[in-house]
Amino acid sequence: MTSVMSPLAGRAIGLAAVPDPVFSGAMVGPGTAIDPVREPQEAVSPVDGVVVSLHPHAYVVVDGEGHGVLTHLGIDTVQLNGEGFELLVNKGDTVTRGQAVIRWNPLACEEAGKSPICPVVALEATADSLAGVIEDGDVKAGDVLFGWQ
Repeated sequence: MTSVMSPLAGRAIGLAAVPDPVFSGAMVGPGTAIDPVREPQEAVSPVDGVVVSLHPHAYVVVDGEGHGVLTHLGIDTVQLNGEGFELLVNKGDTVTRGQAVIRWNPLACEEAGKSPICPVVALEATADSLAGVIEDGDVKAGDVLFGWQ
């Protein structure tokens, strides 16, 4: 089983609370979401693996078992055109869990009129394949959010 860690510090709220129907309806995949602390922070890799997709507002890391984990920094933040996001790795890089991937400021996103809520999604997974999904309570970057079989 792969343990998927929180890429951010904040409060777990679950996907159903995400203000976007694509995420709240788990159309992208099952998982959870983090309401991040409102201070500059680094979003870290939730698993050991390879960065297969990298955008200022989102990234996907695929582990050695082929599990792809999407971390989406805020909702509709693609509309910020990368402003306020700093990429710390490159697409194709091998990363370790806990390694910084993107530096950003959730408060700046909120001030720009975007939700800072961050879905953490198991791509191409079923809800049955996840275990122990954390949907409430405070989390630190590196805390386990769910297990993936």
